[in-house]
Amino acid sequence: MAENNTLNLNDAIASLNPSAQFSNQAPYTDYSKIVFYEGSPIVSQEDAEAKLAELISAQDAEIAQKATDKANAKAKLIAGEALTEAEADTIVL
Repeated sequence: MAENNTLNLNDAIASLNPSAQFSNQAPYTDYSKIVFYEGSPIVSQEDAEAKLAELISAQDAEIAQKATDKANAKAKLIAGEALTEAEADTIVL
C-alpha cells in the first residue's frame, strides 16, 4: 500500500454507489463511524472494505507504473532511443 495513501471508505462508498448519502468521522477507515442518512442506499462493510482495497491496489499500480515509465525514459534518453508517450509524460515539466 502506498505510504501517503489518501483513499478511504468515503471514496469506496462513493465509487460503489454515488447516490449513497452518509457522514463519516476520522480516521475515515473505520466503518463503525459511518452513518447512512435515512432513505439512502447502504453499502455493506464487506463491500466498502473490498472496494477500498481494490482502489488502493489500483492507485499503487498506477504509482508503480509511473516510476517504471520514468526509469525507462531516463534509460532511453541516455541511450538516444525514442520514448513512449507515457515515458515522455513523466519528464515533461
